[in-house]
Amino acid sequence: MLKYKVIELSTVTDETIEKTLNSATPEGWRIENIHFTMRDASKRPSMAFLLFTRDEPEDG
Repeated sequence: MLKYKVIELSTVTDETIEKTLNSATPEGWRIENIHFTMRDASKRPSMAFLLFTRDEPEDG
């Protein structure tokens, strides 16, 4: 069964993204997508949502 995990980052820097990726991948999670939200007045993202998946055995 495919399981999903979404992690929200309110501070979006290369360091926070890297830390999140390095903490989730050893647990078997695979990054599928990163979605950035922007503010009108800034070119930098205000938030990021990282979507991960992993296969887990089905519960009987």
